[in-house]
Amino acid sequence: MPELPEVESVRRALEPVLVGRRFDRVRIDDARLVRPFEPAEVAAELEGERVASVERRGKYLIVRFESGRVLLIHLRMTGSLLHVARGSLPDDPHRRAVVNLDDGSDVAYRDVRRFGTWLLLEAGEAEPYLATKVGDEPLDALFTAARLGERLAGRRGALKAALLDQRTLAGLGNIYVDEALWRARINPLRPAGSLEQPELRRLQRGIRAALEHGLARHGSTLRDYRLPDGSGGSMQDEFHVYGRGGEPCGRCGTPIARTRIAGRSSWFCPDCQPEEPAPAPSSQAARSSARRPSRSRRQSSA
Repeated sequence: MPELPEVESVRRALEPVLVGRRFDRVRIDDARLVRPFEPAEVAAELEGERVASVERRGKYLIVRFESGRVLLIHLRMTGSLLHVARGSLPDDPHRRAVVNLDDGSDVAYRDVRRFGTWLLLEAGEAEPYLATKVGDEPLDALFTAARLGERLAGRRGALKAALLDQRTLAGLGNIYVDEALWRARINPLRPAGSLEQPELRRLQRGIRAALEHGLARHGSTLRDYRLPDGSGGSMQDEFHVYGRGGEPCGRCGTPIARTRIAGRSSWFCPDCQPEEPAPAPSSQAARSSARRPSRSRRQSSA
């Protein structure tokens, strides 16, 4: 499923070709895309709308129109958008919708598994709808270690399962959670609410770094994901753990392990990401160690 780096890469590519353009004609060929609404009715409502902005919230693409209406597009597992000159769309049995723009170009939506959705909302409906679906944006300045700790507090389930919950953080999925946890040196099976402050800081930094790395590579093309010009991302060539079971960890050389968490395959390094964190020294032991001179210092003073 496309995650935050993939959806944001699509948004950045679509923005310059959609903003200011009018939807001249819309054809929706798959009723599942807009159910429970009728495809012909949704298509008719979209025709004549002019795009004011293209945004993203979590894994949702947000097409805002000058009328105040909003089209929410969720690519799900295999959805993708293709922008081409009018008349140059290739034959495709998996095409589900086509938008003819007023500049003579087309935007086509294809979806092999047919899980993607288009939802047309009236002015003022998008924000309340999204607030029930997604949590904090992990690339926002307000996403801090303290805020992450608040989102995970009291949760006993596996940390990875908590991070996959879109209400915890928006846009994270199987790939980037595994990559972030490897960067943070935290085991994905740790209880979500058990992280100490140093671990939360490492995880917050790991999440940001994994997502920013993915964005710089235009996302991961493993099967269906494509940018609107038909090209793919290259992040799949630089995974640290995801999909690399049995291969050596690039940090310590230990073979990458695979397990299942919340029904999803998960990869991690058993050495870099131990199931139990190293115990912190007690405050009394730390004070005693600080007072006791090292052997070399005792020898030099003798």
